[in-house]
Amino acid sequence: MMETNYIIIGLVLTAVIVLIIWLIRRNQKDRKDFERTVNQSELNLKKHKEDDI
Repeated sequence: MMETNYIIIGLVLTAVIVLIIWLIRRNQKDRKDFERTVNQSELNLKKHKEDDI
């Protein structure tokens, strides 16, 4: 039978946890950038509509 290598299991679990945390933070940053872009484009649309009046 094979012995369980707890060091390798620990390293893999640590790497998975770090990856998940990095992905969550990246997603939050991307969401903020997306919201900023959408808000900016809405402001530009309102400005153009006011210019037409």
